[in-house]
Amino acid sequence: MQAVVLRAPRDLALEEVPDPRPGPYEVLCRVESIAICGTDIHILEGRHVGRWPPAFPFILGHEWAGTVVEVGPGAEVFGWQPGDRVAGTSHAGCGYCRMCRTGRYNLCERYGDARVHRQYGHTTQGCYAQYVVHSIKSVVRLPDALTFDEGAVLDPASIALWTAKRGQVNAGDTVAVLGPGPVGLLTAFCARALGAGRVIVVGGGERLAVAEALGFETVDRAQGASVDLVREATGGRGPDVAIDCAGTPEAIRQCVDMVRKGGRVVFTAVPHDEVAFPMQRIVLEELDLVGVRANRSTLEEVIPLVLDGRVPVGRLITHRFPLSRASEAIATFQERRDGALEVLMHPWAGGEGT
Repeated sequence: MQAVVLRAPRDLALEEVPDPRPGPYEVLCRVESIAICGTDIHILEGRHVGRWPPAFPFILGHEWAGTVVEVGPGAEVFGWQPGDRVAGTSHAGCGYCRMCRTGRYNLCERYGDARVHRQYGHTTQGCYAQYVVHSIKSVVRLPDALTFDEGAVLDPASIALWTAKRGQVNAGDTVAVLGPGPVGLLTAFCARALGAGRVIVVGGGERLAVAEALGFETVDRAQGASVDLVREATGGRGPDVAIDCAGTPEAIRQCVDMVRKGGRVVFTAVPHDEVAFPMQRIVLEELDLVGVRANRSTLEEVIPLVLDGRVPVGRLITHRFPLSRASEAIATFQERRDGALEVLMHPWAGGEGT
């Protein structure tokens, strides 16, 4: 098959590689659509060498949709068969450790142990290819009403839903989302779907204009201090929930500084720098700070929200490329060319892109 192979940091090439084969409780799938994730870029740049990936050569990618073409031994017991339309996610926990047994498989204690654990596109070969093998724990059935392109965006949508749930968004809450990228906008949709009375998206440029066009309140950081502007917009109180989807030290600290007394702060972007926190305020105002690691069983939960239009993933798809133009697709995503949000790749397409 053809696959985009990472041979070393920043060294990508389209290569012919052996077709993967499904093992017990796995499915082999023909990949129809792939979405590029910000974490893919970090791995490409070599920020996590030794962990993501553990070795080279490596196939990136974990956001995809396609069709089952072969089932491994045991998969048929759970109803999987060739022809099933599926969407994939990255984590497949060992199933036996304390975290997995309590449903927190995204925090599997055997993380990285290739004998029992998988994180596709991170520690295990990913989906930048024409075929991929996944554990049946890491795929869900894609409804006929959703396209493969929409299916490829279900994984980040599921992370957005888990982010909103980690923030305990309640009916009538005011939620501030910092970072109007794909995950930030999806999180804003999910917060509203969970009952938020107001969703304020904080950022700048073309992406903030998209947030406004999608119907969210916006705060432009170019107009002044984001914390002051959000507090002003909330009558001086601050939001009930502040969510960082930017991952910069500035945005992380702003979330803590702007949230109301007794508020909740959620960190979903993976930061690369240490951040100083105002610990006296965190203690005396009983702020709850929580992190997000991928998602926990929200892939199936987000599908009904997509089907009824409350999380319109298709509206965020801006560009499509064949897999043969992966470098151009990645650059388009990374540099935000032409208002890029969700940038997709099609492994079986010709040379044209949109």
